[in-house]
Amino acid sequence: MNAPTPLDMMQSQTEKQANNQTASQNWSDAKRYLWLLSPAMPLIGSGALLIYGLAPKKMRGLSWIGPLLVHVIVPTLDRLIGEDANNPPEDVIRQLENDPYYARVVKSFIPLQYLAFFVGAYLASRKGTPLSDQIGLALSAGVLNGIAINTAHELSHKHTKLEQVLSLVALAPTGYGHFRVEHPYGHHKRAATPEDPASSKMGETFWQFLPRTVIGSFKSAIEIETRRLKRKGKGFWSLENELLQGWAMSAGLYSVMIAVFGRRVIPYLAIQAVYGFSLLEVINYVEHYGLQREKLGEGKYARTMPEHSWNSNKIVTNLVLYQLQRHSDHHAYPSRSFQALRHFGNAPQLPAGYASMLLPAYIPAWWFSIMDKRVAKHYGGDLTKANVLPSRRAELFARFGVTETPSTASSSELEAETA
Repeated sequence: MNAPTPLDMMQSQTEKQANNQTASQNWSDAKRYLWLLSPAMPLIGSGALLIYGLAPKKMRGLSWIGPLLVHVIVPTLDRLIGEDANNPPEDVIRQLENDPYYARVVKSFIPLQYLAFFVGAYLASRKGTPLSDQIGLALSAGVLNGIAINTAHELSHKHTKLEQVLSLVALAPTGYGHFRVEHPYGHHKRAATPEDPASSKMGETFWQFLPRTVIGSFKSAIEIETRRLKRKGKGFWSLENELLQGWAMSAGLYSVMIAVFGRRVIPYLAIQAVYGFSLLEVINYVEHYGLQREKLGEGKYARTMPEHSWNSNKIVTNLVLYQLQRHSDHHAYPSRSFQALRHFGNAPQLPAGYASMLLPAYIPAWWFSIMDKRVAKHYGGDLTKANVLPSRRAELFARFGVTETPSTASSSELEAETA
């Protein structure tokens, strides 16, 4: 067989480009209207709670609609419907980004979120509502406001003032306004490093991670906003402080709720807020567990790459969370809108969707049995490359047959002293 001539190669390349162009012209987002599933979640929640309100004795189970959705229904649908690894063609990314439909889908979540929040508050504060139902109503509101943090996450990476304010509005029910500052300017800078309070370490339980990330992220947000205001010649107590703006929104909202529904609504407000932001933090726990960027020395790390985030292509969770599970592409292009995020075949993949990983994350033995071997496999058995909890380093190295060199041993001792 004769070798292809340069002319043949040029013709082949031209044909390939023509085929790609035709494919792009024919491409359309098959999930375009399925993205409405995310704002449909608070609508479903409101409907279920209203049915409960009309028949509280017969429909008591509906007071727990939130936990049922996130821990049972969505994981079951993920398992039944499966995965979608399709990527939009590169030359339609800009078109997708500029389509205002997707931004409207994201923003539509917020009024529906508040509808469910107020319906739940009314039902939980009614006289005669059983304690178990009050707890269920609060947890249901917490689920929906926890999902709203993901809406705030999508908006927090945009650059218009309106979208940033709407991000704070979505965060107000959980009192987590500092996320708007810390996530884009703190976590995205330090992700998959021991210094990041929102990146979990191999061997660290969720219950160890939770106080570390809540306190660490709060402190980080204050430091970031203080530096930003200082560069503008302003102090922390400036009206331009986004943290104060977010906290003021939460305080105002809670005050309105107490004025409307009375003090009986206070336990509802507290439970939904804690459960809501804990859902964000358990997702943070999952996203970078045990993964670490290569150390370059002098406190610097290699740039964030696809191998530094755990991903999943489970369709239903991706629809609910605006493709947050395509986390590697999100870290590569933080301002890229959800509809344009891509799957990377070389990125670490979870055995199930984020929703399905929540319950294992709550149970350390279950979580470690699933994930520790995956971290070890990802690094080819060399756990010196992983982000390992210093107090469990020797135990994990022994379990996976890793021999620690004196240099890595001294490094781990230093981490343990400074952790």
